[in-house]
Formats: sequence, C-alpha cells, structure tokens
Amino acid sequence: MLEDRDYMRQPEYKGPRWRPNFRLRWSWTLALLVVNAIVFVVELIALGYPPRFQEGNPFALSVEGIKHGYYWQFLTFQFLHAGFLHILFNSWAIFIFGREIEHELGPAKFLTLYFCSGVFGGIVQVIGGNFWPPHFGTAVVGASAGAMGLMAAFARLYPEQPLTIFIYFFPVTTRAKYLLWGVASLSLVALLFPQSPFALVLGRDVSNAAHLGGMAMGFIFVWFVLRARSSRLAETFRPARKIQPSVSPRVPPGKNPEDESVVDEVDPILDKISAHGIHSLTARERAILEAARKKMAQR
Repeated sequence: MLEDRDYMRQPEYKGPRWRPNFRLRWSWTLALLVVNAIVFVVELIALGYPPRFQEGNPFALSVEGIKHGYYWQFLTFQFLHAGFLHILFNSWAIFIFGREIEHELGPAKFLTLYFCSGVFGGIVQVIGGNFWPPHFGTAVVGASAGAMGLMAAFARLYPEQPLTIFIYFFPVTTRAKYLLWGVASLSLVALLFPQSPFALVLGRDVSNAAHLGGMAMGFIFVWFVLRARSSRLAETFRPARKIQPSVSPRVPPGKNPEDESVVDEVDPILDKISAHGIHSLTARERAILEAARKKMAQR
C-alpha cells in the first residue's frame, strides 16, 4: 500500500513540531550537541580560553596537516570550536535544522549528510588554502560546514518554510530558500573580496569556503535522496501500463482506457516529484496520487 511506504508518510510541512509542552527526546541531533559540548570543555581545560589552534595542531584542519597525512583532521575539526559564540551559533543551527532533517531522512541518512557536508566543506577549504593561501587563514575548526549542510538540506526539503533569524539582534523573517541563497551569496562575496564590508559582516576568521562546500553537499545530498524516492514512487504506478489478462472486445489490444487515464494523470505528478521533490506537491496532486493508489488496490 502506498501509504505504508516511508516516502509517503511525511505530510506537507506545517512548521516547527515543538509545542509548549515539548519534551526533549534523545536523538542523534542531541548526541552531536552533547559531544560538541564535551569536547569544548576539554578544550578549555587543555588550552584555556579562548582556545588557540595553530597550524601544527594535530586535530584542527590545516593545509600543512593534510600534506603531512593527518587525514583524520577532516573529521576532528568538526568537533572543535574557537569560543563560546562559535559553539553557540553552530549548536543552535544544528538543533533547529537537525531535528527536522533527522525526522525526515532518518538517523543514518542524517548522520551521513552531516558528516559528508563537514568533510566536503573541509576539502574545499584545504583546496582553497593550498592555491590561495593569503585569503584562507591557518587552522580551521568548527561544526559550521556540517550545520550549513543541514540548513541547505532543510531549504531543499521545505523551501517555503518561514524562518526568523537575528541580524545584530534584530529579528528578520524570511523563507528557507531565501535564507539559503542569501547566506550562500554573502559567503561567496566575502570569500572573493575578503576586504569588502560583506567580509566584515561575517567576520575575518570565518571559513567561507568550508561553509559553501557544506551547503553544496547538503543540497546535492537531499537532491539525490528525493530523486531516489520519486523513482521508487514511479515504480509503484507505472506498472499500470501493462495489459490486463482479460480485454474487452471493443478495446484494441494493448490498450486499457482505465490504465491510460491513470497514467495520464499520474505521469506529470511523477515528473514534478522527480524535479522538485514530493514536498512540492499541492493538495490536489496528493489527492490524485491517493485516488490512483486506491484504483490499483482494487485490482
């Protein structure tokens, strides 16, 4: 049955799921936040405040470290932070976007998305630091590449969802898709023009290349997930093209009017899912899919 499939259980997104009686439940999103907090406490004990990460640090990501074969830095740098505001903003982004992504994709895909975004952001940062060193600082730390991947995934899944952000303590409400493109554009301009006012807005020590890499991976990852879902959905309906065992004498061989009607209605919807994801469907299009499912169940 279509409604029993994992990719049809998620209703149209109605906004944040937390309520006044919201109870914090254990999840991998929460686990990431706890691990980041524990590592930050260890940093404070070992390095003092603010923690300083030099080029030779074995756990912070750096061009020299990768050249020396410290490839684990692509993972370890994601758990290190350079100050309270650094870990606070990254943790807030992981909390806001991570819960929704984990609920939508499941724990395994959520963790794959998060760490792939972080690793790819680190790779982009190292490549930029190798070819354009004056604009890429030294050692890089922080979960922001993974957090940006979650933000991009959220914007891909729920592009019209309103979000309220604070810019210099002033609340600004925008849709998720505009937030994604706004942050991406700002990061790109700050990366290309490090002396511009845009770079000052984000901060001189921000790893904009890692942010862009994380966003790109998050967007691409969810695109492949939605494409796979739409392919499975297409397999559910398109067998309706097959000829039924008994054909009315008035019906030309190879043609079933009822099947053709279903296919004509469903095909454009499947194409839309393939291009934009199942969450782009309107209520009428969902109703058509449900009606088609019922027709198939009666056979």
